[in-house]
Amino acid sequence: MKKSLFIVFSVLLLAGCQKPAVIDSADVTRIITTLASDDMEGRMIFTPGIEKASVFLQGEFEKIGLEYIDGLNSYEQKFGMYSIRPESAEIKINGQTIDADNGFAAANSRSVSVNNVNDIKILRVAGNSNLRAAFQQASAEEGTHLILVNTAHKVMFARYKSFFGRGNRVMKLEDNKAVVMVLTNETNVRSVEINVQNNVTEQSLSNVAGKITGNRENEIVLFSAHYDHLGIRGNEGDTIYNGANDDASGTTAVVSLAKYFKDMGKKPERTIMFVAFTAEESGGFGSRYFSQQLNPDNIVAMFNIEMIGKPAVSGPNTAWITGFDKSNFGELLQKAVEGTEYEFYADPYPTQNLFYRSDNATLARLGVPAHSISTTPIDVDEDYHQASDEVGTLDLDHMTNTIKAIAAAAVRMISGEDTPTRVDPANVN
Repeated sequence: MKKSLFIVFSVLLLAGCQKPAVIDSADVTRIITTLASDDMEGRMIFTPGIEKASVFLQGEFEKIGLEYIDGLNSYEQKFGMYSIRPESAEIKINGQTIDADNGFAAANSRSVSVNNVNDIKILRVAGNSNLRAAFQQASAEEGTHLILVNTAHKVMFARYKSFFGRGNRVMKLEDNKAVVMVLTNETNVRSVEINVQNNVTEQSLSNVAGKITGNRENEIVLFSAHYDHLGIRGNEGDTIYNGANDDASGTTAVVSLAKYFKDMGKKPERTIMFVAFTAEESGGFGSRYFSQQLNPDNIVAMFNIEMIGKPAVSGPNTAWITGFDKSNFGELLQKAVEGTEYEFYADPYPTQNLFYRSDNATLARLGVPAHSISTTPIDVDEDYHQASDEVGTLDLDHMTNTIKAIAAAAVRMISGEDTPTRVDPANVN
């Protein structure tokens, strides 16, 4: 007979406390309804809406009584970003000016100036060569690169030009690095003149983070989700992309789990950390900054919670785990809930590359057993990245049950009884 989830997931506080540690459905509903309300304006980065969401989450962490993470004097982990918008690019090869339609520069700096052919590395992409590989090589190397692209690649060249013409966001400026791409059949470069000007604006973003320090202070079990979404789009009909499932649901889980483990009233064996990441939808900048602020070797496991508001196709008491083959994290979760009504299994959508489409990938590349837990049938979900992703489309009983299952599955990792194997960074793209 399977054990009742109520028995498995209800843990009493220490003697003398009146309330048990529970994951309350009414509280779950309150949190997600607030995060996905129109008042949050879709929680797009650099908008008042995401600032409201950040203040709300900080207030929740304060009510729970979480500690600040090392180096902070609040729950706000603030960092700078640079928005780069191209202004002009003057390119001459062998004394001939390149038409604006046939040349562009991708530079993460305010300006680029090159007047000596010896100061630039030249890559040539013939008609039968791989343009993408050349661009990746140039982007990975230091210095300024000039890529001469044969006109056979004019369609792909136009795509690159259009993409980089929209500008870029970076966490730091790189004054001595740029990629200049020219559509030409010229291969003999005797002289170059390149002058690029960009408009650079500095802005700030914030993760929201807190912790419960354990007996093993430097062994961390991390619960995370991203609280940003797509903001306001269009000018007709419903223009607010509330992001209830993506990922107010995961963020609600992080807050609920923080309260649950704090309400247990005793010091955990391992430190438990709770983070709501910003800018997942815009390049994963929040998780990238977070990963640079601590030693990733100290993170024992990362539960990244992504879109748990809808039941999986395998049933209402099931959830799937991305990157199941990259560590034994998933196997440990399966064993932890054996005998209950809940089941964890491998990501059923391998062609979607979901392991790489959330914040867990940033930490996995550093060796952390970092996996996303989800329940949404992503291949057929009509509300994904749509204005229709609202609380009314979700099954909040299922969502509450999923949070309870994650809490139960994490207990042995928090107690130190289970330790997932590390991810091999060589196996992470």
